[in-house]
Amino acid sequence: MRQDHGKHYWSWWKSEMITKWANNAWRFKRENAFENAIFNSEKDKPLTWFFKQRDRLSALQPDMSDTMINMKILRKCGRELEHAMKCRCVETCSTED
Repeated sequence: MRQDHGKHYWSWWKSEMITKWANNAWRFKRENAFENAIFNSEKDKPLTWFFKQRDRLSALQPDMSDTMINMKILRKCGRELEHAMKCRCVETCSTED
């Protein structure tokens, strides 16, 4: 591809990738992948699974705050873990620091 287009800045390459892959079919696949992903402590490594889900959400909604991303991912972990985290977190604490 570089031979066809020559040297360009990263912003140009980024816009080309978005044009090529960020279509409705791509969005549908990412949304389904996030919706179907449920954390399983026996088969998933926590950090790997978390970052994969965070990257999916960030790609779909780049404006989403870290707090919202964390809450959406926490809901995917099962009720027991979500309840335990909410009980231990101070309501005024920020996950964005």
